[in-house]
Amino acid sequence: MVRKTSESKAESKPEGKPSAKTDAPKLLAGGNPQIPKGEGDAPVQAYIAALPDWKRDVVRRLDALIVEAVPGVRKAVKWNSPLYGMDGTTWFVGIHVMTKYVKLAFFKGKSLDPMPPVDSKTAHARYLHVGEKEPLDEARLVAWVKAASAMPGEKM
Repeated sequence: MVRKTSESKAESKPEGKPSAKTDAPKLLAGGNPQIPKGEGDAPVQAYIAALPDWKRDVVRRLDALIVEAVPGVRKAVKWNSPLYGMDGTTWFVGIHVMTKYVKLAFFKGKSLDPMPPVDSKTAHARYLHVGEKEPLDEARLVAWVKAASAMPGEKM
C-alpha cells in the first residue's frame, strides 16, 4: 500500500508547473534542451524546437546557413548539442546554448583564417558567440563553415 505524505511529488508540485511526465525536453543550464543522442536531421530539429524564445530563431538560422553552405552535411545530437560533419563520425562545428548567447564551436577553429573571435582552452577550437540582439555576419559564418568542413573533423 502506498501512503501519500505532504512530501509526495503530487502534493509538493507548485501550481501551474508542468508535470515531469510531459513530452517536452528538460531545459538544462542556459536553456539548453536535454535531447537524446541521435543521428540525422530529426534529433537536430527536435533540439531546435525545444529551445526557448530567441535562441530557437538563432539556432534555426544557424542550422539553415550550415546546410546551405555545405551540401550533404551530416548532423547528430550528442551531449545535448547539435554537431555537423561530413562523414557522420567526425565533426567540424557544434552548437551549444548558453544563458546569454549561442555558442558555435569550430573544432579546428585555430586553423581558420581569420580565426573565430573567441579563444578556447582546447588546443584547436575557437568559438563564435551569437547574442539575442547582436547582428550575425552571415557571410563570415558561411566562409568559416565552408573552410571548416574541408578540414579533417574531430572524432567525438
